[in-house]
Amino acid sequence: MSERQVPPIRFEDVWKKFRLGERHDSLRDLIPGTLKRLTGRQDADNPEVLTAREFWAVKGVSFSVDRGEALGIIGPNGAGKSTTLKLLTRILRPTRGRAEVRGRVGALIEVASGFHPDLTGRENVFLQGAIMGMRRREIQAKFDQIVEFAGVGEFIETQVKRYSSGMNARLGFAIAAHLDPDAMIIDEVLSVGDAAFQDKCVKHMRGMIDRGTPVVFVSHNLPAVLELCTRVIVINRGTVAFDGKPAAAIQYYRNASLGSQGTSGAVGGVRIASVKILENGEPFDGVVSSYGSVAIRIAYVADEPVARPRIAVDIHRGDGLYCYGTTTYDDDVEETVAGEQVIELRLPKLALLPGAYVMSVGLHRPKGGAPYDVHQSTYPLSVESDCRDRGVVAMEAEWARVSL
Repeated sequence: MSERQVPPIRFEDVWKKFRLGERHDSLRDLIPGTLKRLTGRQDADNPEVLTAREFWAVKGVSFSVDRGEALGIIGPNGAGKSTTLKLLTRILRPTRGRAEVRGRVGALIEVASGFHPDLTGRENVFLQGAIMGMRRREIQAKFDQIVEFAGVGEFIETQVKRYSSGMNARLGFAIAAHLDPDAMIIDEVLSVGDAAFQDKCVKHMRGMIDRGTPVVFVSHNLPAVLELCTRVIVINRGTVAFDGKPAAAIQYYRNASLGSQGTSGAVGGVRIASVKILENGEPFDGVVSSYGSVAIRIAYVADEPVARPRIAVDIHRGDGLYCYGTTTYDDDVEETVAGEQVIELRLPKLALLPGAYVMSVGLHRPKGGAPYDVHQSTYPLSVESDCRDRGVVAMEAEWARVSL
């Protein structure tokens, strides 16, 4: 493989083990444990062997990121995501395997990581630039952009130990993103910033990707991952559980995470038996297209006649924004039901922009009160398309020049 063909970011069959706090209760335990460490007999080259109180934080993980690509890494807390980034940035060394990032790395792994608390914001900008291998005049040329982006101009001469976590994150990202990195590695620390700053960061990273900078992005902000990344891996218990397109990866993760969460338990003799989603008449695989035709098929069972139950469907975006809701009462299709029933809500055009969403289905009493049965936030769906519009709704629109 030529120099130009080598991906700038490579993670090849990486294993990383950690040791829980050691404690020796007797001289008999202490001597062999000490000798084993001194002689290096830790069986580190054998991925199947762990000594007492050791565990694998990362197990056989492999991926690469080429120029102009953005890899998202998602998964539950404690899955090994941050450990993976620390291995990439050489904060940690692999027990086995190879982790490599070629060139100058812009990294933001922890709030204020790399900052000297007793130095001012200005001094830390120059310190971080020097660590990245930049000359002073290069840093000076970017200094005003960094301060403006971070929004800390009023406090740039203040020691960073006086900064809030949000200010530290803003300055850290601004430094990492503006000092011409050859690769960008960002952890969940952006979550400490406000929504406007997060949006600004995503927009800036998108521009970097368009210019060919490879990006690795760890986040629980699934809409941002879907919007930014070209590929996503799901890590669970130190291994790659899924690797593929962003919408499909997010759907896999949310299906695994949600499971049967949110099901309230039926009361009152009527319950939801099943909910199926169809796209263009075909079984739903977790990913739908903007403007696609969607049918939500709800099967429910009434053990005895129930007068006019209201069936409700609500859709929220991954960040909790309420996007759409309707009921059979709104559309005047209520009736007394008994036995097994099936009803479909048909949406000829889904009309949602790309993003991560979740659907709730409920059976409610006609005049309020406790619901019969609710599956709250139980059915995740991811929407993908080539549309680059912003917001929630995929409106049909076109541009046209007109004469004055």
